[in-house]
Amino acid sequence: MQAFGKFSTSFDMEYLTEQYIYIQESDEIIDIEQLQKMLDNKRKTVAGTIFLYNPTISPVGYNCNTKLASQGYVFDGKYCELNFDNYCNLFSSAIKDGYRGKLIEIKYLFGLNRPDIEPTTVLEEFDADLDKYTSNQLTRYDKGLNYLDYLNIRLSGKFVFFGSGNKFDKHHKNIITYARNLAAQAVKLGKEVAYMYDNNYDVKESLELAYFLPPLATGKFRDVRANAFKKAFSTFPPSIIKTS
Repeated sequence: MQAFGKFSTSFDMEYLTEQYIYIQESDEIIDIEQLQKMLDNKRKTVAGTIFLYNPTISPVGYNCNTKLASQGYVFDGKYCELNFDNYCNLFSSAIKDGYRGKLIEIKYLFGLNRPDIEPTTVLEEFDADLDKYTSNQLTRYDKGLNYLDYLNIRLSGKFVFFGSGNKFDKHHKNIITYARNLAAQAVKLGKEVAYMYDNNYDVKESLELAYFLPPLATGKFRDVRANAFKKAFSTFPPSIIKTS
């Protein structure tokens, strides 16, 4: 598997604006030029989309320990090959037959490329931004780079797999509404929607509440989630899976 992406910066903040993974037929390697040719024909080359929470990933030759700008990265708006993060490691082992020779787009609820967005202060800012999103008010984070315009979102391929998370603070109402709207729009666009869920909610409730278990977990859920994700992608399109 290979991973590719585009990075942008605005007001000293760095965002991952596009990401694709390529599931190889065998051992072949594609370059940026071949990637671009595939993207010129998305209808045939992109199998679907996986939604995650936010990125922490770097171009080959760089790392996530400091900002890319401080490492000399040039934000030229071009695709570059990416180092594997933990999600890519899982995707590489789990997504195989039925997806070979295809691209899968990776989208995020939030495009801010940093590992520590869980602190309340950052999510409070996101929540406040989303309250202003449809207005002309200025937002703390770039509207076009950090957030997705769900009404005008473009989704290539047959399926959307949501692994964007399930632990939303109840007082972050705008974030919850944002996640629900994205899921509802995927259904409206006629995509095959898949996700993992547990005993807290049934299939329908999980979709309505945007309660989508992330594929990566720690502790006793680590193997359970990873195995459930592999099971989901043992079919094409991926299946809705209840974790044990």
